[in-house]
Amino acid sequence: MSQVYFDNAATTAIRPEVLERMIEVMREVPGNPSSTHAVGRKAKSIIEQARKTIANYLHVTPGEIVFTSGGTEADNLIINSAVRDLGVRHIITSPIEHHAVIHVVEHLQLAYDIKVSMVRIKECGSVDLDHLTELLAGSEEKTLVSLMHINNEIGNMLDLEAVAKLAKEHNTLFHSDMVQSVGHFDLNLSEIPVDFIAAAAHKFHGPKGVGFAFLRKNSKVKSLIFGGGQERGSRAGTEPVHNIAGMETALIKAQENLAEERAYIEEIKWYFKEQLETHIPDVHFNGNCHDGTKSTYTLLNVCLPVPEDKALMLLFQLDLKGIACSKGSACQSGSDQGSHVLNAFLTEDKLKKPSIRFSFSHENTKEEVDYVVATLKDFIA
Repeated sequence: MSQVYFDNAATTAIRPEVLERMIEVMREVPGNPSSTHAVGRKAKSIIEQARKTIANYLHVTPGEIVFTSGGTEADNLIINSAVRDLGVRHIITSPIEHHAVIHVVEHLQLAYDIKVSMVRIKECGSVDLDHLTELLAGSEEKTLVSLMHINNEIGNMLDLEAVAKLAKEHNTLFHSDMVQSVGHFDLNLSEIPVDFIAAAAHKFHGPKGVGFAFLRKNSKVKSLIFGGGQERGSRAGTEPVHNIAGMETALIKAQENLAEERAYIEEIKWYFKEQLETHIPDVHFNGNCHDGTKSTYTLLNVCLPVPEDKALMLLFQLDLKGIACSKGSACQSGSDQGSHVLNAFLTEDKLKKPSIRFSFSHENTKEEVDYVVATLKDFIA
């Protein structure tokens, strides 16, 4: 088997329909969407139609969608403006957030002398909502809660409704990085009082380099990038029309095929789990990824019974065998410090063993699972 791609939480392959749509737009719509002539207006209409499509799927208004270069920019836009423009003086987050959140919070703490509180993480890798309640009750400053919906490394799912309710009760703003959620779940933001979310097209078989921020109406978030007045003044810079059109098509296809593809991917995940347990008895699953009611259906984070000295070669050997996966998240798998997510809750004994994230899409097969499990078994033997 020449190549097995089990790293879909890092990025996904572009759907053929998405690529076709992007090529069509690049070929036929050369205009700048800020231009007032017919060619420019055609480009603008493509952007606005995409905005409407995305808003409809999320059950929000088009004016609440702001296009960005991806999830990282969306997170930065929201959190920076919350402090700079909305008067937030206290941010409550967790040690298992994506670095697009953690690093911007660290920067703002230094630059604006804001208070930062970290919610405790339970032994299963989930956010301690009782501790979050305590932090909110004791907060005297204007506060922003920033907690991701689905953890990108272990797949644990946050109870969005519960956190949103807590935030509302304490008159607190709530931001959630939903990069691993959009395109994989039905989301109704008219029923969940989250103030801000971030999303990225390349996580749901769209192009890299484009995403969006949801900014609740009248939130008064201001641009992180200065220049023109694009995106109603919320994000300067000429919009990448082809990328935005590709993202729209990717979301349409994701939603149209959601039930069927989810069922198929779940089958792949549970088959992989069963095969690992059968052939590698001492395997351990990190976080709640083994529990379908508490984690996403798209990934497993696996701790393997491999000694420390041999563990260093595991990813290298998998790569040689044509297997693409990640140690931690792809954004930081080149780091020698290990996963900040796993470091937050695993025991010392577990941290000494290698943990690998395998993440799946509708393009994967059980034959690929068999090949990966056989490769792991041979390495461990």
